[in-house]
Amino acid sequence: MTRTIFEKSDAITLVAEVFRELGYEGASMSNITARTRLSKGSLYHFFPGGKEEMAAEIMANIDAWFVNEMFKPLEEDDPRAAIARMWETTDTYFRSGRRICLIGAFALDETRDRFAGAIQAYFYRWIEALAGALMRACVTTAEANALAEEAVVGIQGALTLARALGDDGIFGRTLQRLRERVEARLT
Repeated sequence: MTRTIFEKSDAITLVAEVFRELGYEGASMSNITARTRLSKGSLYHFFPGGKEEMAAEIMANIDAWFVNEMFKPLEEDDPRAAIARMWETTDTYFRSGRRICLIGAFALDETRDRFAGAIQAYFYRWIEALAGALMRACVTTAEANALAEEAVVGIQGALTLARALGDDGIFGRTLQRLRERVEARLT
């Protein structure tokens, strides 16, 4: 039985979960319709450009969420409060390691070449926003850049390892260690 939805944002959410489970290459239109219970007509209504448009819209949606919930606060708010919020937001968004980073997953397969600009912009912005907050909290530029890169690498690596080993605790423990390392530099 097909599902009826009226908003494109609902379709984006459903299709994103299929891409998270199967990857871009593994998410055929048949798999997408079966898993979302949306008809091909509904999908093409929302995404006339097909699967590539779906992926682009999903990445834009993810990016917009991160801009509002994490990057702008890191760039504009009190740096210590914004960094603390980043850890909580990261844990919540990735459901304590049970949800993969779709943009990170796209960076690992053939999809990377199709969406290189969007993928790079997402990761550069995260690193730059965190480094900027650290610098505003009086961490030297070199150390802020290194810590920001280490944090994003650690988060992405923990997501991958938690998924590969089926152990969500890896993500939580890694996030806590990264948080402690950054906070130690802030005091």
